[in-house]
Amino acid sequence: MPKTSARLLSLLSLLQARRDWPGALLAERLDISPRTVRRDVDRLRELGYPIVAFKGPEGGYRLDAGTELPPLLFDDDQAVALAVALQIATTTGAGIEEAAARALTTVRQVMPSRLRRRIDMLQVTAVGRSATTRPESQVDSGVLMALGAAVHAREVLRFDYASPPGAGDDDPAMAAPRRVQPHRLVTWGGRWYLVAWDLDREDWRTFRADRITPRVPTGPRFTPRELPGGDVAAFVAGRFRGSDGSGGSGEWPCRGEVILELPAAEVSRYSRDGVVEELGPDRCRLVLGSWSWAGLAADIGRFDADIEVVGPVELRDAFGKLARRYANAATGPLGEKSQYV
Repeated sequence: MPKTSARLLSLLSLLQARRDWPGALLAERLDISPRTVRRDVDRLRELGYPIVAFKGPEGGYRLDAGTELPPLLFDDDQAVALAVALQIATTTGAGIEEAAARALTTVRQVMPSRLRRRIDMLQVTAVGRSATTRPESQVDSGVLMALGAAVHAREVLRFDYASPPGAGDDDPAMAAPRRVQPHRLVTWGGRWYLVAWDLDREDWRTFRADRITPRVPTGPRFTPRELPGGDVAAFVAGRFRGSDGSGGSGEWPCRGEVILELPAAEVSRYSRDGVVEELGPDRCRLVLGSWSWAGLAADIGRFDADIEVVGPVELRDAFGKLARRYANAATGPLGEKSQYV
């Protein structure tokens, strides 16, 4: 019996490793006869594994989808990857936090001790948004499933789109239902977004999934449009950086170059997607982008170091405007100058 049990686990592991397995190859890998393979397949079927036989020159078996989820086998790397993914699932905003925690407990409980030690040594703390903003970004998993199904089926999606905070719910433009051709679900900054072609506005739009209430049924099927640039990641990055995304480059609308009196290693840790070039032990060149010239100047100013603007002139002007604003902010409430001016 132990030999039979071990053989069944080996057979199940092989069936999970690839889609189709010729019966003769399974018999060879397990060092058993084709007749024993057939018997073992029948045993696995009795345990709930949906294994189907396929015909052909090399007839064999396939582990198919069933009505219930049977026990699964994972190799060591798969088990560790699954546990790590479950630990960080709380930052997805998909409303699966409790289910992920229960799944992690289940997986860890059946792990061999050597894998459990690896997982325990790799404790991931998932830092979400603040308590005041986090509930706003949570998405019902049912909504995500509905959006994903419409994307997969290429069906026109109708939904109500909630007004953003402060926009006013009485705005008829915001309250009107939307009709879109859904293209892709994406995540950005811990939130879920739907990239879609808006049929009424005749333009590509990104919609926050937590503000979407899908309507049923969905509309007719459609022929997918070509996304500007062809790369959804570059398109979304460009939209969030203030461009129309038509070029697909995802570049910031404002980009400037400065020289900072700081080591390159220190600047590179906080420069996000900026380019840092070392000019000396305590001097570096930084090329950085932002939404606006004022925002770019403020980002560079946070390095708290002497700054030499290389260009363009818009960045130099932005530093001048910020300097005047900061000087005014440093003035006391009664018109007295601060000691720092």
